[in-house]
Amino acid sequence: MNERTRLSPGDTIGILGGGQLGRMLAQSAASMGLKSHIYCPDPNSPAFDVSAFYTVAPYEDIDALNRFAASVSVVTYEFENVPGPTAAHLDALVPVRPGVRALEVSQDRLFEKRYLTEAGVAIAGFAEINSQKDLENALETFSGRGVLKTRRLGYDGKGQLMIRQAGDADGAFDELGGVPAVLEDLIDFDCEVSVIVARDLDGACACYDIARNHHENHILKTSTVPAGVSKETAESARAMAEKIVKGLDYVGVMGVEMFLVRDDAGERLLVNEIAPRVHNSGHWTQDACLTSQFDQHIRAIAGWPLGSADRHSDAIMENLIGFDADTWPEALKDPAARLHLYGKAEIRHGRKMGHVNRISQKTG
Repeated sequence: MNERTRLSPGDTIGILGGGQLGRMLAQSAASMGLKSHIYCPDPNSPAFDVSAFYTVAPYEDIDALNRFAASVSVVTYEFENVPGPTAAHLDALVPVRPGVRALEVSQDRLFEKRYLTEAGVAIAGFAEINSQKDLENALETFSGRGVLKTRRLGYDGKGQLMIRQAGDADGAFDELGGVPAVLEDLIDFDCEVSVIVARDLDGACACYDIARNHHENHILKTSTVPAGVSKETAESARAMAEKIVKGLDYVGVMGVEMFLVRDDAGERLLVNEIAPRVHNSGHWTQDACLTSQFDQHIRAIAGWPLGSADRHSDAIMENLIGFDADTWPEALKDPAARLHLYGKAEIRHGRKMGHVNRISQKTG
C-alpha cells in the first residue's frame, strides 16, 4: 500500500456507505472521470443507482472487504460510524482517506473533546460521566445545567438529554441507557454555524464560507450563506477548522459545527463537534461555488489539488425531510432553485429525502 497514491481518470474509488452522501460523492467522481464502488449492507442503498460497482455485505465480512479493497485505488466513507475494525482492516490493504484516526476521534465524544482541547480550539466545558454520581458531581460545576450525551452513536438529537433544572437529572444516567457519556455545559448561544474545510494530500487547506444553520426537531432544516457574522468571526472559524484537520493529518472534507455566542465581549465561537466527511450543512456549495464540497472531497482523496472554495452566489439550502419531498414540483417552478432528490424508495417521517438550493446574487 502506498500512502502517497494518486489516482488517474478511470481509477475506482471505494465508498463505505450507500446513502445520499455516498450518492453525491459518486456523482462528483463520475464528473471527473473516476468510477465508484459502493460498499453497504443495505440492498436498497440510493448510491447504488449512480455507481459503477456495488457490494451488498456486512461491514464485518472479511472476504467481501478483501474483494472490495482489491477492486479500488482508495477508500473513503460517507458516515462516521464505520466500524473501527472495518476501517483498520481496509487501511492495511489500500489507502483510507480520511484516515482511521479521524474515525476514532469522532466516534467517541470524549475522545473528540479531548482532541479539540489539545488542538487549541475553544469548546464548551465537559465532564466524563460513568454513573449517576458522576453526573450529579459534574452538574455542581456547571451550575446545575448541561446536555448529557452518550459517548458513542447518536445523531439528530438521539442519545442525549437536556438538563435545565435539578429534577431533570433524576435517573438521567439510566434513562440514557446507563452507557458511558459526557456532560456538556449548557451554552447560551445565538445560533449554530458550521464550516466545511478540506485538506489535500500535500497539506493544503481550503475553507468554504461559514453557514448559519437552523434545526427543526433536532434535524438540520436550513443552512444560509452569508451567515451574518463579522469578518473576524469568519476568519476565526476558518482558523479553528484548519487547526483541527492539520492536527489529524486529515485528507478530505470535514464538517465543523460551532456555536456562535454573542455577549458584551462581542462574538465568539465554540466548536460543538466534527464530522469526518462531507456534511449536510455544506450542500449549498453544489450550486453557489465552482467546486462543491463533494468535488473537493473527491479531489483530495484522489491526491489531486483542491479547487476554489470561493462562493459566487448567496444561498439557502433547505432539507426536504419526510413528506416535504412531495413539494418537489414547487421547487421546479422556482427559477432561483435547484432540486436535489436522493432516490430513496420510501418516504418516512424524519428521513432526509432531498434538498433544495435557492440561489441569489452575492451580497457579502
